[in-house]
Amino acid sequence: MTAARDDIGETSPAPAPGRLQWALSRLRAMSPSEVGFRLRRKVQADMERAGLGLAHPSPPAGVCGRAWVSPLPRGFETERYTRAADRVLDGRFDVFALENAQLGFPPRWNRDPKTGIEAPLEFGLSLNYRDPARVGDIKYLWEINRHLELVTLAQAWHLTADERYARGAKTLVDSWLRQCPYPLGANWCASLEHGVRLVNWAFAWHFLGGDEGTLFAGEEGRGLRARWLQGIHRHCHFIARHLSRHSSANNHLIGEATGLFIASLTWPLWPESARWRALARTELAREALLQTFEDGVNKEHAVWYHHAVADMLLIAGLFARANGCDFGAEYWGALESMLDFLASIMDVSGGVPAIGDSDEGVLARLVPAGGTAPAPWPGVYRSLLASGAVLFERPEFRLKAGACDDKTRWLLGDGAAARFEHLDTSRVRLPVRRAFASAGYYVMGDDLETPEEVRIVADAGALGYLAIAAHGHADALAFTLTVEGRPFLVDSGTFAYHTEGAWRRYFRGTSAHNTVVVDGEDQSLFAGPFLWLRHAKATVDAFICSPGRQMLIAHHDGYRRLADPVTHRRTWRYDARSATLEVCDELLCSAAHTAEIFWHFAPECQVVSEEGRITAERDGLRVELEPPEALSAALVRGRTAEGGERPLGWVSSGFDLKAPATTVVFAGRIRGDTRLQSRLRIRRGRRGA
Repeated sequence: MTAARDDIGETSPAPAPGRLQWALSRLRAMSPSEVGFRLRRKVQADMERAGLGLAHPSPPAGVCGRAWVSPLPRGFETERYTRAADRVLDGRFDVFALENAQLGFPPRWNRDPKTGIEAPLEFGLSLNYRDPARVGDIKYLWEINRHLELVTLAQAWHLTADERYARGAKTLVDSWLRQCPYPLGANWCASLEHGVRLVNWAFAWHFLGGDEGTLFAGEEGRGLRARWLQGIHRHCHFIARHLSRHSSANNHLIGEATGLFIASLTWPLWPESARWRALARTELAREALLQTFEDGVNKEHAVWYHHAVADMLLIAGLFARANGCDFGAEYWGALESMLDFLASIMDVSGGVPAIGDSDEGVLARLVPAGGTAPAPWPGVYRSLLASGAVLFERPEFRLKAGACDDKTRWLLGDGAAARFEHLDTSRVRLPVRRAFASAGYYVMGDDLETPEEVRIVADAGALGYLAIAAHGHADALAFTLTVEGRPFLVDSGTFAYHTEGAWRRYFRGTSAHNTVVVDGEDQSLFAGPFLWLRHAKATVDAFICSPGRQMLIAHHDGYRRLADPVTHRRTWRYDARSATLEVCDELLCSAAHTAEIFWHFAPECQVVSEEGRITAERDGLRVELEPPEALSAALVRGRTAEGGERPLGWVSSGFDLKAPATTVVFAGRIRGDTRLQSRLRIRRGRRGA
């Protein structure tokens, strides 16, 4: 959930290499009305650079709004939070792949923790944040500036009243306001980052006692309050003038509206506050429905962003209810249906497929990392389901969540755990759903929700959302396979965003997914780190799911753009009696082509090839994979791009992390219409077969 603007006019230019080509590609993805909009935004930015249209807050007046829940909960393991807060006070931060990084306290807010590069304090809207020579890895720089750690300090004070944590919170906020002057630097160029920071400021404000907290006592405290409120006003002003629009109006717009809405409820202290609140509420109510399919799937086709948007809607909705301006039934219905999707694709161990982009960004870190806190995968998904179980009184969600986690209790109060436990699960039927026809996702397998589960999640959906499909991957007709909750066939993940261009392209590309590549080309046309042109369109021809027969047939047109057009049709047939999955790939064409079928195994799998049969084993389980007769099989593990070959055999378990894993490739030449049949036999340990 990182601001990743791929726009012309409202943004900085693309990196120097390929700048013209990128700009032309970006223009191709715009409608005429969007081009006009971008030009107007460019004029607006130039005026702001000249000092026109900047924020000039009047003195704040009025009463601050209510917290999202009252009273604020207190029944937590205090040491868990004080231990995390002490690490922050010691200047130790966890930032993506950096664990326990010594950044100092307070950190240098314009310094990239990864590279040590200090971003310049020039006009933010003109700063080329994509240039690593100027700003380092912007993803890392922005992450610490979201102030997730401020919430940790505020929670520790709330639970202990230890003034060290209140003083630490004061130091963190005051240092940021002084080091990041408006409107200069990398922290004044992306509305989404402003929105996320405002949400964390709102949580911290309430945890620290609100307007009557000891933080604002005395002359020094009043000075801090005045500076902080001035910064809050400037954040709101910035977001309201720079909302993501047109082809950029994806999760960014929801995140920006969430921050503006929560800020205008928490601090309704200026004449503009009512207008900001109305604007943000309208955006949230509309986008909650516009960006969600009727079956509850987020239209970006990226599971992490599905979670991120659901979290935004949940938190914004709770603030709205607490302050007397609740959303309607459609809004909450969209959120509930989003949780249905997560519950349906989640395996018996709580894992979900890593479909599409993931940056591990969270709106607020209400449970600190470490100790018994859940890891990002799969903890965030189970947490959402726990909250949904209580909010919507859904025992299915309770079963999938497993327990009422700390985040749910922070959001819904100390009584949430009892409400969670009182949900009657005796008559629950799982899985929740098997087919998400609007989005193109299907669940196959047997013994679902039991220790012997086989779960197949097939992707026959679109590339992504809007013209640029910013967070989609070229993964049409890919699928994942887990056995007894252990991943076997996996989505390779994301790894990189703004840096590591070759790796960004690989992990988004077709060869990083369990599907077919024709002539070495991606299904969709790659044009930039967050820009796709000529999107492959997938169509489902049939889905049958009965006790005796499970079958999915779908095709896509991504390779119709080739000189000799190719249609890829894939049929999945699963036989529960023999635990066998047959995958038939048909390539419909006239001439000769290279065909490759990719099978990406989890890093924990031991994969070998013996007498033409591939065997993958882990934890006493085994999958046997038979290739089509017409293709040869090869095993690749941890191959880099050296020597002109494309990378292959990698899995990214988190942002900026990658590890070698075995990829099986069935490859060969075909001519004319060709049918390629692969077969997977699943041997489950508990069945002894």
